[in-house]
Amino acid sequence: MRERVLALLHQVAEGELGAADALHQLSRPDAESLPFATIDHHRALRQGFPEVIFAEGKTADQVIAIAERIAAHGDGFLATRVPESMRPALTARFPDVSLDRVARTAHLAPRTPPPAGRGTVLIVTAGTSDLPVAEEAAVTAGALGNRVARLTDVGVAGLHRVLAKGDVLAKAAVVIVVAGMEGALPSVVGGLVSVPVIAVPTSVGYGASFGGIAALLGMLNSCASGVTVVNIDNGFGAAFAASRINHS
Repeated sequence: MRERVLALLHQVAEGELGAADALHQLSRPDAESLPFATIDHHRALRQGFPEVIFAEGKTADQVIAIAERIAAHGDGFLATRVPESMRPALTARFPDVSLDRVARTAHLAPRTPPPAGRGTVLIVTAGTSDLPVAEEAAVTAGALGNRVARLTDVGVAGLHRVLAKGDVLAKAAVVIVVAGMEGALPSVVGGLVSVPVIAVPTSVGYGASFGGIAALLGMLNSCASGVTVVNIDNGFGAAFAASRINHS
């Protein structure tokens, strides 16, 4: 949306479009009310990306209704935590939608691609069981216009695996580290790189991991400098923060 507004302003400045016509195009309401949602249509203008749909707990009809109204502005849409049962309805309504079973996401590309980030967002996964959260981060980062790279299954139980990837780590602009169990990997990565590290604790682990709380506390107490922590299983939040850093 920011790009479309900028294009309109250039048209007005060049005399190709009248100010009244530009105002008409910009005069859509900033919010749209449905019985079950209030859609923030100006979020793309303020933040560079439209409102993202959290599908968990919503019906397929609700998600589709919200997605239709966001997509009508030309911004496409991104939905996270999309249950398997919702996939057929989304495909039927949006034939071009990209669905990712592992990430549990649905993404319809906008008419105009978002601005590219300056570097690569690297997503490092401690174990294969952390992949759903890591792939949510990967899809989100890609939808926001970032180049995405991955290092998968390089947890601290085999420390040589991540140490052998120093060249990949060195090329990243931002690193997202996704780990469950004791959540030690972000501290290791944080001690190897000079760029921001965003740690994502996952709910992967046995009973004493307390659904990710052990990993969360371990990451919050990291002795490595420059490690920031998001909520348990919040791959989306980590990717959004990484994208802002990568576009700054």
